[in-house]
Amino acid sequence: MINFKKLAAAYKTPLYIYDLDYMTKQYEELKEAFKGRKSIMAFAIKSNSNLSIISHFANLGSGADCVSIGEVRRAFLAGIPSYKIIFSGVGKSDDEIREAIEKDILYINVESEAELGRVELIAKELKAKCRISVRVNPNIDPLTHPYISTGLHDNKFGVEIEAAKRMYIRANNSEHLDPVGIHFHIGSQLTELKPIYESAEIVADLVRSLASIKIELKFFDIGGGLGVRYKDEVTIKPYDYAQAILGTLKGLDLTVICEPGRFLTANGGYFLTKVLYEKQNGAKRFVVVDGAMNDLLRPSLYKAYHKIEAITESKTEESEADVVGPVCESGDFFAKNYPLPILEHNDLLVIHSAGAYGFGMGSNYNTRGRSAEVAIKGDEVKLIRRREEFEDLIALEKEFLEN
Repeated sequence: MINFKKLAAAYKTPLYIYDLDYMTKQYEELKEAFKGRKSIMAFAIKSNSNLSIISHFANLGSGADCVSIGEVRRAFLAGIPSYKIIFSGVGKSDDEIREAIEKDILYINVESEAELGRVELIAKELKAKCRISVRVNPNIDPLTHPYISTGLHDNKFGVEIEAAKRMYIRANNSEHLDPVGIHFHIGSQLTELKPIYESAEIVADLVRSLASIKIELKFFDIGGGLGVRYKDEVTIKPYDYAQAILGTLKGLDLTVICEPGRFLTANGGYFLTKVLYEKQNGAKRFVVVDGAMNDLLRPSLYKAYHKIEAITESKTEESEADVVGPVCESGDFFAKNYPLPILEHNDLLVIHSAGAYGFGMGSNYNTRGRSAEVAIKGDEVKLIRRREEFEDLIALEKEFLEN
């Protein structure tokens, strides 16, 4: 049981709190689901990029799914070996491609024919041979929020089947490219198995088609996106997820790569914020807290639901309130019309399911320093990122100030 009052007293608020034991359990459950085949669990660093979190997964044997060269560098710093690091993303710069090739990571996920050309040219300049995978867009509706849908032709990600075939043929004939994998990722927060299965089936058939022309791949990268419970979602069991994927790979000798992020960290994270005061505008009740949209953006960006738990002595009947922060935007809220008891100054609110896409999507808007982060493992609590101070925020500007 996490003692939120004690943590608030020791580390102040707003504060991110991560339960590493929960994250270990999630990792091991997913890894176990794929035990019937060679597999790599490549943690999606974008979901929670704290070095201590990445290092925790590295110690469990994880790889890393990265979408910037900064994330690749984080993976190396946290102890993930080069042969378990994948570099994805639609818009890689030449400098990023060059560094990824020089670091000899497992492969670069290529997302367009134009990008393939840049990778080939840079590999030629470096007198290297770059391992690549092609991200295929299977045009399957993932049945999720449109902002986190990635597998339709309307989305910017990946290439359609015919373009992928051309890319594999070109790579196979190149002295500087080595096509070793295939990748698809249709979206995030997936709670329906059918779109995942249908996508895997389409991509597995493409692998067979490539094998018939002597292009033999080694890695079948299924992306991530396995959904979690925020409120009342019925989620996919890891075993069922794995069986659906593996059922499409009969006759294929491929290592499965899975890129979990939210599944591993979301429900192992909490955002702790302090009540400043309540206010009433006519019939509308507001609970004003010290955390804000710059700390946790998901409710404002996606209208995402997060369970809110009040840590208070109040025994009053619950009534609906908007939970809002100090940022100068009407979109600065954590919940609308959420049932809460009457709250007093310094009462605490725990916002659940904040371990994924929380701190990493934060900003310094309104010149607000970002929260501290702590991790809990067993009975041990460890500070893993200190709170930002004003001097941190102006450090890159101060020397250019004209007096």
